[in-house]
Amino acid sequence: MTKPRLRDNLRLRLIRRADKVKQNLIILLIGLGIFLLGFVILILAQFLLLDSLQRDLIALIGLILAICGVIIAAFGYISLSILRIFRFLLTDTKRPDQSHD
Repeated sequence: MTKPRLRDNLRLRLIRRADKVKQNLIILLIGLGIFLLGFVILILAQFLLLDSLQRDLIALIGLILAICGVIIAAFGYISLSILRIFRFLLTDTKRPDQSHD
């Protein structure tokens, strides 16, 4: 018995990830929520607080949250769209009852 190659293992993992549509959508929405929270914190720090170290630290926290949210949302989006296309191209869609005679 041979050990599955890294390439085959990665292919199977990507196909399994593409099949989890509900989880991928939740990941996308969580990323969007984190991004929006960071963006709102950034805007509030910019317009509601006076120039100080505290304002800069709050703005930095908002920026970090926004960046993390974008990364998480991008992962969810890629899982929803590109991996579905990847799955469609890699899997055999013929059913056993179909024949091309």
